[in-house]
Amino acid sequence: MTAGTVSIERRGHVLVVGLNRPAKRNAFDLPLWDALCLAWGELDRDETLRAGVLHAHGDHFTGGLDLPQWAPIFSSGAWKIPAGGIDPLGLTGPRVRKPVVAAAQGTCLTIGIELLLAMDIRIAASTTRFGQIEIKRGIYPVGGATLRFPREVGWGNAMRWLLTGDEFTADEALRIGLVQEVVAPGMQLTRALELAETIAAQAPLGVYATLASSRAAIPAAEHAAAVRLMPDLIPIMKSQDVQEGLRAFMERRPGKFEGR
Repeated sequence: MTAGTVSIERRGHVLVVGLNRPAKRNAFDLPLWDALCLAWGELDRDETLRAGVLHAHGDHFTGGLDLPQWAPIFSSGAWKIPAGGIDPLGLTGPRVRKPVVAAAQGTCLTIGIELLLAMDIRIAASTTRFGQIEIKRGIYPVGGATLRFPREVGWGNAMRWLLTGDEFTADEALRIGLVQEVVAPGMQLTRALELAETIAAQAPLGVYATLASSRAAIPAAEHAAAVRLMPDLIPIMKSQDVQEGLRAFMERRPGKFEGR
């Protein structure tokens, strides 16, 4: 199986980062996660870079996590960030100081939505399909969806999709505010680049201060909740439901859960 990686392209003051495991719908294995963390570290440290763009190669943004690889990480109760990297979910350690525009297409599941929620502006192709489907696998979202989805789209809109695991369309994502623009398929990266280049043309110190000030206004309770995300998953990982969820994932069928 081909290990995941990211492509890196510099366009003036913009770092363009592409999820690059298209043969597996850009499902996140551990190498893909590490590569994205390191790209975020590069964006943060390089003073010639003023903004970033996150996109994905192939037909899909991401099919979510490659669950069998992540089970040991979830059981450990901590995200693993490689040396020199920055958590692209913004949950562990310092966040990247520079704004990032995301461009999604095709399938965008689980960590895909959580990555979008951690970005600053989100663009989607009109054919994008979204789904926060962790509960269908016996677990719950630990990449920030429980914290940011309600804040970004409102409680009822968030619970509609978090608690059912149903998929939803780009039009629905725009309606509730998960994405800011919906464009024709194939135009999502072009539009994201336009916005990132507009941002990068502004006074950098003012841009960074605006981003920092906006983040400082987020209630401290969100940080406290973020600290509990992975530790609270540890007892769930020991449940029979998780084992059933993993079997259902491998067998491509709905899980049959018993609450134990």
